[in-house]
Amino acid sequence: MTSPTHSPEDSRRRELGAFLRSRRERLSPQAAGIAAGARRRTPGLRREEVAMIAGVGTTWYTWLEQGRDVRPSVEVLTALCEALRLDAAEKRHLFILAGRQQPERRAATPEKVDGPLLHMLQSLVMQPAYVVGRRWDVLAWNPAAAAVFGDYGLLEGDARNIVHMVFTNPHHRRLLVDWEGLARAVIASFRAESAKYVGDPDFERLIALMTRSSPEFRAWWPRRDVVRNLSGVKHIRHPSAGSMSFEHMSFSIDDGSDMRLIVYTPLAEQNSIAKLEKLLETLPAERRTA
Repeated sequence: MTSPTHSPEDSRRRELGAFLRSRRERLSPQAAGIAAGARRRTPGLRREEVAMIAGVGTTWYTWLEQGRDVRPSVEVLTALCEALRLDAAEKRHLFILAGRQQPERRAATPEKVDGPLLHMLQSLVMQPAYVVGRRWDVLAWNPAAAAVFGDYGLLEGDARNIVHMVFTNPHHRRLLVDWEGLARAVIASFRAESAKYVGDPDFERLIALMTRSSPEFRAWWPRRDVVRNLSGVKHIRHPSAGSMSFEHMSFSIDDGSDMRLIVYTPLAEQNSIAKLEKLLETLPAERRTA
């Protein structure tokens, strides 16, 4: 006798139901703000209690736990997350199991680069690297990045933003061999990544500033071009080392912050590796630490 087969969708629904049940059973009535009352046979909350807190029907929620073909909306999943007191990792897991995109959480607090990431930056001796925040502000960098692109510590506020540097910083603009091509890619990539922050005051202020400050930005931003560039080759014209080529790659920091680590690897062409070594040797002592 052959065992019944289940589709991946069936398996996902069963796993979703099992996950909801496990979170329900671990949550005490007191933690959910419900009086314990008489002796309870069910560990944690009852199904009808979760349904009541989340504002959904008990029968519908029961079907969800049973793995039936019901499709909870983003709003219902959010309500269930709150009812079950899920943390950030559990919320993400629930939305993945439900096949839904979790609403983006806008970080309202100041962005901070933690020690382990700073230590990684410092260890990338021969790879210029920096960390950018959700708005592409440069938050941290290593000595190699300072040697190649300049000392970010001399820049403050909006001036330490990648878009601002590309379009309005004369030094940074002179570094880029194919400035127009790179600038167009930067503005299209920035638009694509900032879509989740439409209406955010910090983004709106930066865009308004760039529109006033750069004629190219003012002309290209309304075109609404979008692109997603995670890697590529960048050719620069360093004021003392001359022509150099780097392969660059962008890595997401998986902590929900929208921070990214950008790493540049010098290529053999144009003697870029030897030139970077020489730049690091001549870097002032106070700039040799991240």
